[in-house]
Amino acid sequence: MTLNFSYQPHSTRVVFAPGASAGVAKWVEALGCRRALVLTTPQQAADGEALAQRLGGLAAGTFAGATMHTPIDVTERALARAAELEADCVVSLGGGSTTGLGKAMAYRTDIPQVVVPTTYAGSEVTPILGQTEGGIKTTVLSPKIVPEVVIYDPELTLGLPVHMSVTSGLNAIAHAAEGLYANDRNPITTMMAVEGMRAICAALPVIVKTPRDADARAKALYGAWLCGTVLGQTTMSLHHKICHTLGGSFDTPHAETHAVMLPHTIGFNAAAVPELLAPIGDIFGGTPGRALYDFAKSVGSPLALRDFGLTETDLDRAAEIATRNPYANPRPFDVKSIRALLQKAWSGERPPL
Repeated sequence: MTLNFSYQPHSTRVVFAPGASAGVAKWVEALGCRRALVLTTPQQAADGEALAQRLGGLAAGTFAGATMHTPIDVTERALARAAELEADCVVSLGGGSTTGLGKAMAYRTDIPQVVVPTTYAGSEVTPILGQTEGGIKTTVLSPKIVPEVVIYDPELTLGLPVHMSVTSGLNAIAHAAEGLYANDRNPITTMMAVEGMRAICAALPVIVKTPRDADARAKALYGAWLCGTVLGQTTMSLHHKICHTLGGSFDTPHAETHAVMLPHTIGFNAAAVPELLAPIGDIFGGTPGRALYDFAKSVGSPLALRDFGLTETDLDRAAEIATRNPYANPRPFDVKSIRALLQKAWSGERPPL
C-alpha cells in the first residue's frame, strides 16, 4: 500500500472527564479573558444562568437565544449583546445550536470560545459554520470558527432525553460515515471515523435501556468527539448537502433530519464505493445503508421525512436546491436520482443497499 496524504489537526484543546465542566473558569482565565458571555438556547436558559453564577466575576452575562440552523439575525442580536456587555469571550453551553451561535460570532469578530457540549453534535471541533438567511443555509470554512477550548463532561449528558440522544448520536455517525469516502480523507481520519462509530454503536442501545448509564454516556460522548473531528478535517458531501437543504429551506429538525437521511445517502453511495463503506457493515451488520437503517430502527429513531411535515411537493424543490451547486460525491447524481432518494426517505422505506 502506498501512503500519500496530508493531515492538519486543529489547535483546539480538548478536556474530557466526568465533572470537567466545573473547571470552565480556569479555561476562561487561561485564554486571558475576564468577561465571558454565556450562550444557550431558550430551553437551557436556567443552566446558562447557573453557569454564569459559577463563573462569578468572570461572567459578563448570558444570551439565551440560540436556535437551530444559526439564523444570521440571531447572530446579530448576540453580537449586540456581547458588545453591550463588553464581553471578551463566549462560553457556549448546549448542543449544535448553541455551538453554532458561538462559532458564528467568532467568524465575525474572532472572539475566543469555550464550548461545553451537552449533546453529541460534534460541531464544536470543526472550522465549519452552517448559517441561514432568507430560507437558505450556507456553509463557510475558516480557522476563526474553531473553538479554542472544548470541555467534554459526560455527567452533563446523563439527563439528555433518549430521543435526543439517539438522533444526536446518529447525526454524529453521519459525520464519520461521509468521512470514509471524502476525497481528502487520510488514514488518521479513517481510524477516527471507525472508532467513533464503533463507540456510538455500542453506547446507544445501552442508553435507550438505561439512560443514566455513566459508562455508556461517556462512550457516546467520546464517539461524538471523534466523529466531529472527522467532520472538521474532511470534506462533507451528499448527505450533509441534503440535510442542510432540508433544514435551511424547510426548517426540519437538525439531528432528526440527519438520522432519517443517513441510511439513504450512505446506501446510495455504497453502490459506488462499497470497499470504502465496508467498515459500516462490519460495525452495524449488513450492507451499509440497510445496516444503518436497522440500527436506527432498533434504537427508536425517526425513519421518515414525512413525519416532519414535509410534503411530496417539497421534495421536488429540495432535490433542485440540493443539486444546484456542484460538489464532490463518490457517485454521480442529478435531480432525478436525488428526488428518488428523497422519496424513499420521505416514506421511510428500507434502503436497497
